[in-house]
Formats: sequence, C-alpha cells, structure tokens
Amino acid sequence: MTSRTILFHKEWTLQPDREPDAEPTTYAMQCAVCDETSPPSTDFAEPQSWVFAHGGGNPSHHTYREIITRPWRAWWKQ
Repeated sequence: MTSRTILFHKEWTLQPDREPDAEPTTYAMQCAVCDETSPPSTDFAEPQSWVFAHGGGNPSHHTYREIITRPWRAWWKQ
C-alpha cells in the first residue's frame, strides 16, 4: 500500500459578517484608569452613558477605551 500527499494553495477572503444570522456588533467602554468595563450593548449610546456615570463616581477617571466586537467571516476563494 502506498500513500500520497496532495497539496494545494487556497486563497482566503475575509469580510465583516453581514449575513442575517450573524451575531450583532456590540459596543462597550473600558476605563483606562481602573479597567472597569461597561456592559456590552448593540446601542453605542448605552456604553457612552456608562462613561458619564463612572466618571461621576470617579472624578479622576478621564480616559476610556471603546471596545467594538464585530463578527467577521472567512472562506476560501474559488
């Protein structure tokens, strides 16, 4: 019995997943001072409101990071 190996080159394509069943894009904000993070939301205004509440309770916390979670999909080009 002999075995043989077949190799082939495939190119991949990558793009944001906009299919109807794709996960939603979510937004969150993270305090760069204490690393506390808002709950994720599909409405970017909710994490931004969290910043004002967090900053109001922590007056020295002035810097934040936006965290965007966006679904992507990859497949082989034909």
